[in-house]
Amino acid sequence: MSKSEAKSSVEHPFRTVEISDPSLETEGLRWVTVKSRALGQRCDVCVFECPGAADAGPVPVVILLHGVYGSHWAWALKGAAHRTAARLVSEGVIRPMVLVMPSDGLWGDGSGYLPLRTQDFERWIVEEVPLVARLASSACSAESPLLIAGLSMGGFGALRLAAKYPRKFAAASAHSAATHFDQLQPFVEEHPATFTVLEEDRPVLDQMLRSKELLPPIRFDCGREDVLLEGNRKLHEALVAAEVSHIYEEFSGGHEWPYWTRHLEDTLRFFEGCLAPR
Repeated sequence: MSKSEAKSSVEHPFRTVEISDPSLETEGLRWVTVKSRALGQRCDVCVFECPGAADAGPVPVVILLHGVYGSHWAWALKGAAHRTAARLVSEGVIRPMVLVMPSDGLWGDGSGYLPLRTQDFERWIVEEVPLVARLASSACSAESPLLIAGLSMGGFGALRLAAKYPRKFAAASAHSAATHFDQLQPFVEEHPATFTVLEEDRPVLDQMLRSKELLPPIRFDCGREDVLLEGNRKLHEALVAAEVSHIYEEFSGGHEWPYWTRHLEDTLRFFEGCLAPR
């Protein structure tokens, strides 16, 4: 789609939109590029419409956030997220859903999905990515329940954003999550000062406690060999002490794709259980 062919900002907030040709898409993966107003640049999103979604009316939208060094293709082409979702639909375990896998904005080694001084990566995810889903899939609408999940840095983003915007999301799940902004530092090259992060946005726990009475259903898990295990255990213990309802699980495994690929099924099953009966 050329610049002149893009829809106007009156119809949607993106100055330009590019969507892959369906005849060239593989395994149902759709590739979308939009110019984000929150970031002032082009951003990529991978969208997967589960079998049966097109005939199911407004279906749930699952936003999957990647970790550091990754991009919009990671959950599909490293984690086979679309295959897991399609299998669970075919088995009748979950209803048809649309997976929306955005880039974090490609700032440095990872943006943390945070509102920074010149670019708002938080607004990109919370406000703009759901609109991308509606542009890319007719199965999505303003009535589609929004669910959010992520791994590592994406787990930090999923838990923090669900806590900060509890009315926006129907549920949240995280795998091997960083539970505090400072835990991202060993993974990234950028100096902490360049992130310009507000103190209130650093700990996941503080966000959850501020929204304690409004929190959507929350689950998170971590591998027993994961470098972020201690942080996950501390978050779990603090939530128990504060009487915040949640699910926490530990499994065998480390900070790696085989773990995340395997346990995405737990997230999708959890999300199905959080939705209104079919």
